[in-house]
Amino acid sequence: MSRSGITVTEHLLRQQRLHPLASGAFTVLLSELIVAAKIISKEVRKSGLTDILGLTGDINVQGEAVKKLDQFAHAVIVERMSHLGQLCAMVSEESADIIEIPVKYKRGGYVLVFDPLDGSSNIDANVNIGTIFSILKKVSPGEQVVSADVLQPGYNQVAAGYFLYGTSTMMVYTTGGGLNGFTLYPAIGEFLLSHENITIPEKGKIFSVNMGYANYWDENVTAVMDHFTQADPEKGLPYSLRYIGSLVADFHRTLLYGGIFMYPPDKKDPKKPRGKLRLTCECAPLAMLVKEAGGLATDGETDILNIEPEEIHQRVPIYIGSREDVETVMGILKG
Repeated sequence: MSRSGITVTEHLLRQQRLHPLASGAFTVLLSELIVAAKIISKEVRKSGLTDILGLTGDINVQGEAVKKLDQFAHAVIVERMSHLGQLCAMVSEESADIIEIPVKYKRGGYVLVFDPLDGSSNIDANVNIGTIFSILKKVSPGEQVVSADVLQPGYNQVAAGYFLYGTSTMMVYTTGGGLNGFTLYPAIGEFLLSHENITIPEKGKIFSVNMGYANYWDENVTAVMDHFTQADPEKGLPYSLRYIGSLVADFHRTLLYGGIFMYPPDKKDPKKPRGKLRLTCECAPLAMLVKEAGGLATDGETDILNIEPEEIHQRVPIYIGSREDVETVMGILKG
């Protein structure tokens, strides 16, 4: 029987009841993150009418200009999540270092890793943007936070998801028991189940990549693009090219319609030889989601979930989407 229409809080509590030993700490953590997302969503929707568009004048750890709304989203999440008593640390794309919970607050056993506002370069153009998050359990003993607590491979994630701020505000998340999507109903201020047990098609008809970097790709990546653009109706080719330039939006479309999103390595910026996207706060969370939906995510050689992070802002290439399409890409990349 369909459970469409239940609130995300009710869904979380049902999941908690499936684990008799659960303390409820995880449910509290996610519930507060949802509150933060509602605040961000409200600000996003009125951003064109307030002084929150444009740049702050600062440069983040990635060497990118910081948007005012990006900074706002980061501050909201850090402020709301710090006092809960469920976290020992946070990692944000906008912060160079690990964000430890202040000593005045109780510390818990979870680590929150997040991209506060993915796609922020598109904010001023009113393109869909989102918040990506990953939750890990602390692995070291004691209260002190060490690098091992944060630098964990994707397969250690206990939950992952994203909030998409678009024509509607959505939350898509998993705790490892399937993938579900919830849509914010503004009249009551609640996320209601709208996409139950999401599965990605085994094969799609769309590929998503920034073709503006084509001259900076190596011959294997060029061969991948040649495959998807060749005319071969018997193989369902060519695929349609769809590229928004906002990772969470491109991924959401790929998840629902099938196909593949790619951000391969390129030679355009010598400082970023392994691509642009961050392993811990972007690629690993989405890899967990797509796996729960029946898809795959790889850096071209290794499953994204199996990569051992070496630093909190490590960048990796990514090929993510329908299983058959990702396997096709891996075959071509191997020659």
